Formats: sequence, structure tokens, C-alpha cells
Amino acid sequence: MTLLRDRDLARALDHASHTCDRLTALDPGYRTGLLRSARRFRLPRAGAGPHILDLGCGTGASILALLRAAPHARITAVDASSGMLGRALARPWPARVRFQHLTAEEVATTGEGPYDAVFAAHLFRNVTGPDGVLTTVRSLLRPGGRLAVHEYSLSGSAAHRAPWTAVGRGVIVPAGALGGARALCRHLWRSVLDFDPAPDFADRLERAGFTDVRVVPVAGRQTGIVHTFLARNGSAATGEHAR
Repeated sequence: MTLLRDRDLARALDHASHTCDRLTALDPGYRTGLLRSARRFRLPRAGAGPHILDLGCGTGASILALLRAAPHARITAVDASSGMLGRALARPWPARVRFQHLTAEEVATTGEGPYDAVFAAHLFRNVTGPDGVLTTVRSLLRPGGRLAVHEYSLSGSAAHRAPWTAVGRGVIVPAGALGGARALCRHLWRSVLDFDPAPDFADRLERAGFTDVRVVPVAGRQTGIVHTFLARNGSAATGEHAR
């Protein structure tokens, strides 16, 4: 199967946007995993909130996670799919959350930043040039700023490919067919198999110039399948490490 990329993927997401929340609700660990990754930023919960770029915000589940982890954060939420962004905009948000319809590659053209943190959930598996996007992210982060990537990235063990293949064929693709998102769900299944295993993506982060790179598995049934990748844009002045 050919993976969906760029405009084809954005169109598929537009088409599936009305069923996306129902499909993700079938996975009881989906929103919990996002919240765990957002909390691993260790961002301040009091005082002036950090400015966070949510890169690939989808229908807004990642924004909700960030606001729970850092209640006073200012969030710029970006997505390439107008349909997904429309679903996010339909939710009630505090004034400190704002939205932009842009691809990950276009974000650097806005002139905004630097950001204190960048959160990217289910993004890097879906971009054509992950190294270029990492370069963009570094250019948008302040020195010492934090990156957290929440991604379907299989562990380095072959033991997790077989369960994911079984879930894809037995659950994800059939659910997509019922929800009118068969092509998108087939893409989800195959893109995970084709994406960097967790150790390889950690190496990619280091090659892109990030420091203090850590890989933390998401707990529960997604262990070995979903990971949080934590990194910094250079070393912080205080010497504090990403946790």
C-alpha cells in the first residue's frame, strides 16, 4: 500500500474529521497517553504560562492535554487539515488558545516564536521530510526550549510488530471501513510499521541537534507501540534536563 502524504493525507483527514473523535474514543488509552506525554514536559502549573506550539493539533485532544498539564499556557495550535481544524475550532477554548491552518513545514514562515515548548502528537510519522520539520522546530524553540513528541513508534523489539499488525488488520482497518475512513485507517496501520523504531527516532533527534534526548514508553496496552520522546534545543542555562 502507498502511504498518504501531504495534500492526499490532508484531504483524507478532512474527509474523516467528522468521525475522528469517535474512532479515537474506541481506544481507551488514546487521551490518557496524550496527557501523560504532556505532563512529561514538567511545565509550570502556576504563574505566567509558557508559550507552547501544538504542531498537528487535530481536533483538539492534544490541546486539552496541554491545558490540563499547564493550565496557564498560551497555545498556538497548528494543523494542515482544514476539516480537523474546524472540529477543533468548534470547541470552547480560552482566549489564550489560537489556531493557524498551516503545514508543519510552513510554520516557520509566520515569524512567530520563539516558543518555550513544542508538542507534536502523531505528526512525524505523517510528514514527508521529518528531518526538515525537526530543523524547523529547533528554529522556533528558544534556547533550552523543550520538545515532546507523542508518537506511534514501535520499540526496537520485533515482538511488538506482530501485535500491531494483528490490531491493524483486526480492529483499525475494519473500524475505518465502518466509519468511512478506510484509507486513513489503512494509512495509520501501515505508517506505524514503516516509521522509525523508537531508538532510531531518538537518534534522528540527536542528529538534528537536540540534546537531553529521552524515550519513555506510554504505559498500558500501548507499551512498546507508543512512546514519548523528550528533548531540548541545546542545553538549558540552568543545566536542568528534560524528564
